[in-house]
Formats: sequence, C-alpha cells, structure tokens
Amino acid sequence: MKKPVLLGVAAVALVAAAFGAFRWATEWRHWQTTDDAYVEGDITNMAPKISAHVVEVAVGDNQSVKAGDVLVRLDDRDFRARVAEARALVTARNAALVQLDDKVAVQQATLTQAGASITAAQADLKRSRADLERTQRLVREDFVSRQRFDSQQAEATKAAAGVTGSNAQALAARRQLAVLESDRDIAQAQLEQARAQLALAEADLEATEIRAPVDGVIGNRVVREGMYVRTGQHLLSVVPLSTVWIDANYKETQIGRMHPGALAEIEVDAFPGVTLTGTVTGFSPASGAKFSLLPPENATGNFTKVVQRLPVRIELPADNPLLGRLRPGLSVVARIDTRTGSPEQLTTRQTAGQ
Repeated sequence: MKKPVLLGVAAVALVAAAFGAFRWATEWRHWQTTDDAYVEGDITNMAPKISAHVVEVAVGDNQSVKAGDVLVRLDDRDFRARVAEARALVTARNAALVQLDDKVAVQQATLTQAGASITAAQADLKRSRADLERTQRLVREDFVSRQRFDSQQAEATKAAAGVTGSNAQALAARRQLAVLESDRDIAQAQLEQARAQLALAEADLEATEIRAPVDGVIGNRVVREGMYVRTGQHLLSVVPLSTVWIDANYKETQIGRMHPGALAEIEVDAFPGVTLTGTVTGFSPASGAKFSLLPPENATGNFTKVVQRLPVRIELPADNPLLGRLRPGLSVVARIDTRTGSPEQLTTRQTAGQ
C-alpha cells in the first residue's frame, strides 16, 4: 500500500521538478528580480528668496495644488516701499538725463554759433588785410594820409584779434560740450543703475508670494503664520504624484544582460495583487556607494569584497492603474526581462544628449 503512494509522490515531485526546470529554462532565468527598489519622484522643497514674516499660509498638509497656486505670503510692506523708492529714483534719474540732453543741445547750438563767428571773423580779417595792403601802396604814393594807414592797420589788428577770440570761444564751447556729454553718459549709467535697482525691488516684492512650481501635493510643511523666515529656509515640499518612477538597486552581477528599453514588472508592497508594467530607461553612472556621503576606500587595510548595487531607472506609463496613488519612498519588487531592450537605445540616448 505504501509503495504505490510513494511512487505517486515521486511522480508528482518529478513532474513538478520537470515543470520548474522547463519554466526556468524558458522564462524565469531571463528575469532579474530585486526587492531593493523604491518609488521616486521630483520632490520640490520650497524656500523663500527673501527674509520676512509669514502673514498667510494658504495650503495645508496633504493638500493638492496646481502650478502657480499661492502657497505662502510674506509681509510685503517693506518691499512695496522699496519699489516706490526705486521708482522715484528712476524718475529723478530720467529727469536729470532729459535736462542734460537739453543742455547738450544748447551747447551744440552755441558751438555752431561759435563756428559761424569764426567764419565771420576770418572774412573780416581777410577784408581788413586787403584794405591794409591797398592803403599801404597808396601811402607810399602819397594818395592817402599816414593817419588813414594807421587806422586801417588798427582795423586789421582788431580783425586778427577777433579771429583769435572766436577760435578761443569755439574751443571753450567744444570743451564744455565734451563735459556735458560726459555728464550725460554718467546720468545714463545712473538711470540704468536705478532701473536695475527697481527690477531687483520688484523681484523681491514678487517673491513675497511663494507659488507652486508644479502640480502636486503638499508635504513636510513646517511653515506657520507669524514665523520669521530667512532666505533659503525650508518651508514645505511639493510632491508631483503624476510623474513618479522606480529606482531599482540591482546587484552588479544582475545587470550584465540588461539594456534600456527592457520590459519591467513592478509590484508595490502597498497595493498587493496589482502588477504594473514599466520600461528601463537608463542606468546610474556610478554605484550607490560612490554617491554616498562617505564613499568606501579599499586601498588600505584588509579588503572584504562586497557586491555593489547599481540604481536602474524604470519609467511607468502615464496610464498606469495606480496613477496618483504612488508615493515616493514606497517599497516595490522589480523584475526586468533581459530578453527585451537593446543596447542601441543606450547609444541613441547618448548621441541625442551630445
């Protein structure tokens, strides 16, 4: 009686072993599995650009927000005053520049007038010298008196002095114009500086409203109304739940036949019975140990070989059944089919990146 039972058990065991061997040869050996895998996401930690008191916290913990929603408002009275002061300075600098433009225009007209005076004085000098030459010939022939010659000579000397004076006035006008143009350049620079100060003041005023950069859910909120917050101080986090992915830390002995584009299956511990599909999109450029705070140094002392792990990025489709329910940090089990994917996809990605 016992012998048939034992034979039956042996037959069942043999069939099970054969089935397992068949499944391993045709399916299981091509899959690499790890439970050192987690949901990840681009968590944005919000911090103020300025230091001020908090007058309003517009969101609560675990609240959904849209990109552009106001999260926190800071006291803006000082910043509004600075904007008003900067605008007044811009107005004053602009008025000073306009005034200098008018002065430059007047001085340019004065310089033009000085040029005309030089032309007139030179013409007068030319005429006086011609008259002097004629008078000089007539004096030698006693056709005019010596007194007339002396008078004509004085006129020529006066005309020469007029040319010299006109040239001096023109030189002074040119120098004064150069001074005014230099002052105008300074005024222009001061106006640009005032405009830059206004832009900074307006940016600081705008920074009194801290807005959500992306759609997501509020978490890690430490800000409270009435707090005095400083530049760069953590206030809260925005977690975009629609753009999460999986980082699976595979042993270095498992990744040899993995390629970008490979099919992946994901089981989330928080949602048993649900299997997600994903796609391998890339591999970390270094092992997790190399990115740790204190990377291991094996050059000294005794050495014990430890299998390293390499993060593998797995993207989830936008229509996955757990969209919006996956939270960064959740544990998952990842399986990758090494028969799928292609090393050409890695080459294509690298070429596109270059």
